Amino acid sequence: MSDSVLYDVADGVATITLNRPDAMNAFDTPTKVALRDTVQAAAADDAVRCVVLTGTGRAFGVGQDLKEHIRLLEANDTDALWSTVPDHYAPIALALAEMPKPVIAAVNGVAAGAGASMAFACDFRIVAETAGFNFAFAGIALSCDTGVSWTLPRLIGTARATELLYFPRTIPAAEALTLGLATSVVPAEELAGATAELAAKLANGPTVAYGSIRQSIAYSATHTLAESLAFEGGKMQLTGDTEDHRNAVASFVAKEKPTFHGK
Repeated sequence: MSDSVLYDVADGVATITLNRPDAMNAFDTPTKVALRDTVQAAAADDAVRCVVLTGTGRAFGVGQDLKEHIRLLEANDTDALWSTVPDHYAPIALALAEMPKPVIAAVNGVAAGAGASMAFACDFRIVAETAGFNFAFAGIALSCDTGVSWTLPRLIGTARATELLYFPRTIPAAEALTLGLATSVVPAEELAGATAELAAKLANGPTVAYGSIRQSIAYSATHTLAESLAFEGGKMQLTGDTEDHRNAVASFVAKEKPTFHGK
């Protein structure tokens, strides 16, 4: 959809690639618009059963393009400065976190600011051993955005999340794995292969069930047990009406491996 955001769909896997390597995949306005629209398109495409978000070059994504940000500050263009959060960053986070299909962040390099936030809106983070995370917001005297105040405490707890957001530093891949920020850490040259293996497994799985599970987990984080039970009930009915469920039960009875079609 844009030179700065590449989009490819193959075998049920949509790969979204941030492609501003010379700018460390920083988010200028055209990139944010393209990324928002691309993620939303992948979420709505029934042919897509798994989404991969990654970057080119040395970075996954280093957050807001500060060169553009400085120009807007100097022009005192406050509308353009702060409308980007509800217009771009928030919709991207929502689309990544709420789409009814699995999402993988293939973290090829440093993920900072909104780049880190986007990675944490995904289900899985496969991280190159040369990569790392940095919660850069407070370092430039800003609050946090792109949903990291919601995702980070749920991954590592409130106290540790507060510490990392107050005192930004680059968290190397090995530490990220220990903290629970990374799902797995692999050598940089194995990142593409490890990501493709997981993406293929997810794309060949019960897509409606995966989407319902991730939405149930998110719902339960802000609702009572009774409300969550009711939500689960609705999702059980939804998934119980799928071809995948009926075929899987028949395969189980026949002692065969089920084949899922994502519907």
